[in-house]
Amino acid sequence: MSVVTDVEKWGNAHRPGFLDFFRIILGLFITYKGLDFITNMDELEMTASGFNVYFAGATLAHYVVFAHILGGPLLAFGLFTRIVSIINLPVLIGAVVFVNAPKGFLSVGNHMELEISLIVLAGLIIFTIFGAGKYSIDAKRRREAEAAQAGS
Repeated sequence: MSVVTDVEKWGNAHRPGFLDFFRIILGLFITYKGLDFITNMDELEMTASGFNVYFAGATLAHYVVFAHILGGPLLAFGLFTRIVSIINLPVLIGAVVFVNAPKGFLSVGNHMELEISLIVLAGLIIFTIFGAGKYSIDAKRRREAEAAQAGS
């Protein structure tokens, strides 16, 4: 067995039940942030343009929006949860390290963005390891595949 399969089996066997509720809330929040980024695309491009690479701001801004708009609903429904979490991890690592950490914890003008980014980052790491959970489309697909395999 591969390491990925071992991690997936371990995560599915040791998953706390309350994470399903957290997964749905996290997916909805990521979707909200993606929609917020679309409405403020100029501000997002200015934030992302700190890298001295041609078109870096626009490219990063579009990647962030794509990852959030596509990933949020998939995460909320529990479809391709691990893949979506991995796709969103660079966005949140960048948000924590490059955007929010220089502003500091509990700063007045920051509106707790660093703390929220850390919670979302931790959630994505948790769902990368533990997967979608019992109440998800991933679990339904897994049960159907096991039933079809047992029936053959």
